[in-house]
Amino acid sequence: RTGQDRTGQDRTGHGHGHGHKHGHKHGRNEGGRREQNEHMYHPLNRIRSSIRCTRYLPAARIRTNPWRGKATTAQPINQVPVIDIALLSTERRDEIVSQVCEACSAWGFFQIVNHGVPPETIQSFRDHTEAFFELPLTVKDRIRRSSDNPRGFFDAEYTKRKRDWKQGLDFGITPGCRSVASADFTVDGLPDDNSVHSNLDGFNRFPDEDELPGFRRAMWNYFTEMTKLAESVSQVMALGIGVDKDFFNDQLRDTHTSFLRLNYYPLWNEHVSNDSEKPLGISPHKDAGFLTLLLQDDGCHSLQVRNRFDNLWYTVEPIPGALTVNTGDMAQIWSNDKYYAPEHRVLANSDTKRYSAPYFYNPGYETMVEPVPTCVDDTFPLAYSPVNWGYFRWQRFAGDFADFGTEIQISDFTLKDQTLRQDARVTHQEEFRKKFDGGRTSLMASM
Repeated sequence: RTGQDRTGQDRTGHGHGHGHKHGHKHGRNEGGRREQNEHMYHPLNRIRSSIRCTRYLPAARIRTNPWRGKATTAQPINQVPVIDIALLSTERRDEIVSQVCEACSAWGFFQIVNHGVPPETIQSFRDHTEAFFELPLTVKDRIRRSSDNPRGFFDAEYTKRKRDWKQGLDFGITPGCRSVASADFTVDGLPDDNSVHSNLDGFNRFPDEDELPGFRRAMWNYFTEMTKLAESVSQVMALGIGVDKDFFNDQLRDTHTSFLRLNYYPLWNEHVSNDSEKPLGISPHKDAGFLTLLLQDDGCHSLQVRNRFDNLWYTVEPIPGALTVNTGDMAQIWSNDKYYAPEHRVLANSDTKRYSAPYFYNPGYETMVEPVPTCVDDTFPLAYSPVNWGYFRWQRFAGDFADFGTEIQISDFTLKDQTLRQDARVTHQEEFRKKFDGGRTSLMASM
């Protein structure tokens, strides 16, 4: 056991795998000149040269390598872009759309500032998140997710078949709380496990109000802000690939199945782990849904993204007040590979506790996701057969809950070089859809 994960990167985040300071200058292997020459003919140059963001750029600003593009402030090329989305309401709108498009195409990650989420909403959310994880384990155990409900508290999740070094709490939208009368994830005072809330992702579980006063309200307020922001970012992403600004929201707004995850990464040392090898907070993975909005701790830099061009890991150093956006698998399919779902991971930390909260903006369970016509041409021929989000979510969650073997990927639905495994996956999806009940059965019960 070498102390490296399966990507060949050092688990501690130092050396070759920790590219936020030295990755661009020193991240090449030996034989750099030969590798640079080979890089000129790398297949990804096809993607570089054909990213369709140029309609928003004057001719003089079109760049060969758009991933190195300028954002609203000067920034190093080995950092994900930082974009001021408040400028969307100014004469610089087209420039910001181009920046978002380039970020989604090259990194699949970017940070947004001046996003409009009230600071007091964020602070209340942070305070209640930390308070939740400080509750005794006996209290959190009462809302632990179970074999028949995937929402709730957990501390034994798997990513890519490896157990994560973290605790978490999942909750989200339900059919019941779509009502205009809903508040705090409730409607008409009905309990969370009432059938009105039943859906494929299960029902929510929260600590009692007397155990953690104000928790539900703080979570609801933040969740609502994330939904509004996700809709705004979706509009920009739609414009970036040449469709109407409401294309994605028309697919998601009324039926989205989004959820919010609270993450807590405890300190790690060999005395608190049964494994002498330092684990990862989360192993390398890609997000399954459409887009993710992430709130990070400003002072703990543990999130890393793999750059699609040089294949190195770069640390995402959060800008105070910013939110991090990353594109998911469904965005990559809808855009026919013009947008990119990046692999990312979280390092375990021996010095600083870390809290984070990803909001996953996901399609409706019955949504069939397939490339939009504006993204299909001679350079980018049709890449995917239609993917049913309910099926994809169901299969991906199976890998989160336990080690069930090979995890579902969008490559299972590619049209090029079709394999028997891909054919079997498409057939299995159709069997799922025939039995599908509109999402009223939980993910666990479907397994």
